[in-house]
Amino acid sequence: MNKRKSIVFKYFALCTAVILISFICLGAVLLLVSSRYFIDEKKNLMVKNTEALVEFTQQRLTEDPAHWKGAVTTKMHEYSISSNADYIMCSASGDVIYNTSSDPVSNPTTIAHEGLEPFGEECSYAYGSCSGAFGQDFHITGMSFKGNGPVYYMLSYSSKTQQEDYMWNITEVFIISMLGVLAVAIFLIYIVTLKFTDPIKEISEVSKKIGNGDFSVTVPEYDVEEYAQLANAFNEMAASLKNYDTMRNSFLANVSHELRTPMTSMSGFVDGLLDGTIPKSEERHYLKIISSEVHRLARLVRSMLNLAKIEAGELKPNLTTFSVLEPIVDTLVTFEPRLEKKRIDIQGLDVDRVNLYADNDLVHQVMYNLIENAIKFVDDGGYIRFTFTPSGDMTVISIKNSGEGLSEDELPLVFDRFYKTDKSRGLDKTGVGLGLNIVRSIIRLHGGKIMVRSVKGEYTEFIFTLPNKPTDE
Repeated sequence: MNKRKSIVFKYFALCTAVILISFICLGAVLLLVSSRYFIDEKKNLMVKNTEALVEFTQQRLTEDPAHWKGAVTTKMHEYSISSNADYIMCSASGDVIYNTSSDPVSNPTTIAHEGLEPFGEECSYAYGSCSGAFGQDFHITGMSFKGNGPVYYMLSYSSKTQQEDYMWNITEVFIISMLGVLAVAIFLIYIVTLKFTDPIKEISEVSKKIGNGDFSVTVPEYDVEEYAQLANAFNEMAASLKNYDTMRNSFLANVSHELRTPMTSMSGFVDGLLDGTIPKSEERHYLKIISSEVHRLARLVRSMLNLAKIEAGELKPNLTTFSVLEPIVDTLVTFEPRLEKKRIDIQGLDVDRVNLYADNDLVHQVMYNLIENAIKFVDDGGYIRFTFTPSGDMTVISIKNSGEGLSEDELPLVFDRFYKTDKSRGLDKTGVGLGLNIVRSIIRLHGGKIMVRSVKGEYTEFIFTLPNKPTDE
């Protein structure tokens, strides 16, 4: 069972969760602030009304000491209605003179002295039951005052139920608003999420087409920078895959051609020998041709195996110190008849010992391929010049030959597999077009570089570097 979630689901769930958590945090802060605001505003109003009632009561006690009570109780009821709080007036001994509340819970007949202690001549606030005078806790403000001699207390009180009702109203409004906003936000998040994942789906569809071998498709450009970078990287990858597929097809075609040509030639000559078409006097000549084609096939297979090993990382160089002249001299001895036939002048070998720190056998192959290439294209009576220039941990080696040279169009292609600069001129009947590609691979395996430069009608020069001593890298 596939339990993987799509990016649409994950992004949608994440955004929804973030918004929901944000609303919860916002609601908690709102309730806290609202609760504090309610208490502060209620307390300020009760303090203000208590002070106003005390002032009014003192005035009535002074102006009309015989009939003050009726006016004061009426004023207490007015303030009770306007402030949504109840008021109590009591004597200094705690006897309740008047209470605007008719609720038994908040209608004591007397208040103990301990319950009146928090209140003095300045109006103050307390939360409690006045030492049990009330049946529950209240928000209470009160103060003491004198009227015609005796001391009185004026208290205002409000139950916590009012605060809870206030908070519930705010909570109810907030929840309704939150649900409405959340519904709209979820809808918008869903639409944005689908829009957000459209490019990914588009790239996925293009990937499937490329996987099926259609390299003509590309990902369109996007306005969003991240998508644009992804699209560019994907298109570059697709272009690389297309080039690789083209090279692979070309490689297979070239290999097939290179294998088929000598095999067809050998097959024809062998059939001619067997059926007597080739006379006895010519048999040796054609056997030499067959042998040459067999060697050509062997070189092709060996070259391809070496390339495969290098690219797979299976060919590890056996690094030793040796003179660079050793593989060069050995190779020149091998080609001595061809050198004499073309009257080639070898230059630059009269130098002091130049050491390399590399794989001797692989460097032999590099020198063999480069020298063979130089001998193949040097003009009669021309030269092959060697130069050696130490440069830090590397030695720069140059092999230059006079001759027709290469055109500017040919220079970028000489290291490609199966590329033959002479295939249109028919100068090389034995090469397989892998020599220079192997040379580049071996030099890179040693951490070196190779380049070629040429002037048409004058010379061709291969310049490359190989290490001359061990390095930390």
